[in-house]
Amino acid sequence: QVQIVESGGGLVQAGGSLRLSCTASGLTFGNYALAWFRQAPGMEREGLSCISWTGGFTAYADSVKGRFTISRDNAKNTMYLQMNSLKPEDTAMYYCAAAPHTYFNCDLGLGDYNLWGQGTQVTVSS
Repeated sequence: QVQIVESGGGLVQAGGSLRLSCTASGLTFGNYALAWFRQAPGMEREGLSCISWTGGFTAYADSVKGRFTISRDNAKNTMYLQMNSLKPEDTAMYYCAAAPHTYFNCDLGLGDYNLWGQGTQVTVSS
């Protein structure tokens, strides 16, 4: 049974940092491109960052570029999102997603991703 679990969310002041983790089981982790999405109340789900199966390609949304860093450790079946310089507008539920492909790249569109975690809440106070 495939399971994807996010952790690391919480309440932080503006300007602070958090590191999210995404751990997967029941699948061959290294055969998947991975991504982080977020969704605030009343808003559409937004692709933030993705990483290819090798970790050699990454992409970021303009809203987080330069502040967030995605990485993965295939030996630990875990992906990370280091979030720095957090802003109140970063407040949202953050989701990990997996796409079953080993292309050299990845993208931030929802359509590729067919496995999702339950999310972890990030709240940034001003």
